[in-house]
Amino acid sequence: MIVDSVLTNAKAYLKGEIVDCSIAIEEGKIQKIGKETHMPKADQIIDINHKLVLPGVIDSHVHLRDEDKAYKETFVTGTAAAAVGGVTTVLDMPNNSPVTMSSETLHNRMEIAARRVLVNVGFYSEFPTSAEKIGAIVEEGAVGFKLFMAEQVGGLNVDDDQAILESFTQVGKLGVPVAVHAEDHSLLKFAVENFKLRNRHDLAAYLKAHDENAELAAVERIIDIVGKAENSRVHFCHVSTQKSLSALAEAKKSGKAVTVEVTPHHLMLKKDDYGSLGVSALTMPPLRSQENVDALWKGIEAGDVDTVGSDHAPHTVQEKDASSIWDVKAGVSGVETILPLMLTSVHKNMLTLAHALELLCEKPAEIFGLAEKGRLEQGKSADLVVVDFNQKFKIDASKFKSKAKFSPFDKWDVQGKPVMTFVGGKLVMDEGEIVAKAGSGTVIRRTLP
Repeated sequence: MIVDSVLTNAKAYLKGEIVDCSIAIEEGKIQKIGKETHMPKADQIIDINHKLVLPGVIDSHVHLRDEDKAYKETFVTGTAAAAVGGVTTVLDMPNNSPVTMSSETLHNRMEIAARRVLVNVGFYSEFPTSAEKIGAIVEEGAVGFKLFMAEQVGGLNVDDDQAILESFTQVGKLGVPVAVHAEDHSLLKFAVENFKLRNRHDLAAYLKAHDENAELAAVERIIDIVGKAENSRVHFCHVSTQKSLSALAEAKKSGKAVTVEVTPHHLMLKKDDYGSLGVSALTMPPLRSQENVDALWKGIEAGDVDTVGSDHAPHTVQEKDASSIWDVKAGVSGVETILPLMLTSVHKNMLTLAHALELLCEKPAEIFGLAEKGRLEQGKSADLVVVDFNQKFKIDASKFKSKAKFSPFDKWDVQGKPVMTFVGGKLVMDEGEIVAKAGSGTVIRRTLP
């Protein structure tokens, strides 16, 4: 048998240890992992030069924009950024223009993406105006639904718990997860309007409006609904406070099907950093206190945190520089830095490499039904990142492949550089440069069991 390619002189993290090996790839899948002498003949031999091969990162929280928001990011630039960062699969959030909230808008978005993406891309949908339309969206291939509770985006009234319950119940029947941005709309709206009446347009007002209570109130509301919505599974995005994490840990103990995501910016930055970073680091939810940062790391150690996602939210530099805090677009460019930042944390002994791979690869695959991804195993997709594990380098946002060339981690020293990215066995990124054509990636359509 002659396979498509063999990666030789590789080091791979397998079953808890780093081993010397070669990896055979055939028709986009890992055909064999073993000693070089046991490898089949191949059309192409790629010498990895003793670098570390890891499963490609699955970033389940990315805003790729495009369509009417292509000025912020496109499918090409966003997935190029992912590939450079060692991310081989991204799940795209639906707060686009037009909003992804019907089988038609999802179909159109997938059609456009198929011609442009460089990595694997799956798509969330917002909830439609009627729960009866959920089935058609799932049939079209949505990997999940998103409930953005901070303001009204999709067709589901974020202030109507009964409507949320009905939609969660319908999605639960179909076996599809729901991702939730947990900040309470009514509390936020009241606080923001009050600050505006008082002519408060400063960062302190924003932090107060988006305080811990706004997050906790939304978390507790959804936990209650999950307990009533049969078979529902809810993934809480960018959890940022100790109180919310504690409530979710208790919900897990009581048997509720909830999972938790945290972001690198909530793990590695604190609200005091706004003094030096300014509003370029403004996010929803915002950076928190050192006590909350410490609590998130303890949550990782305890297993209460399931995934790390970037919440890659690209904007123009001008949109991050408005005179009123209420007009500043919240979000940071993160898909390019998520893996180096987490590998740096491994080097600092803040978590093990095994745990980092669980957070970045294995658990996202499990939660979102990506059975062929997330692990280095025979038969799995050959979505791989080659890492120069010990290479130190400085993050340079000006050189991002993303259109959003800003980052709260700009000029940070990190250790662990992605140097090659393979998607479905095809080399997409080599030494920081994209070597594949737009459209070489794959649109993921979730299939029901």
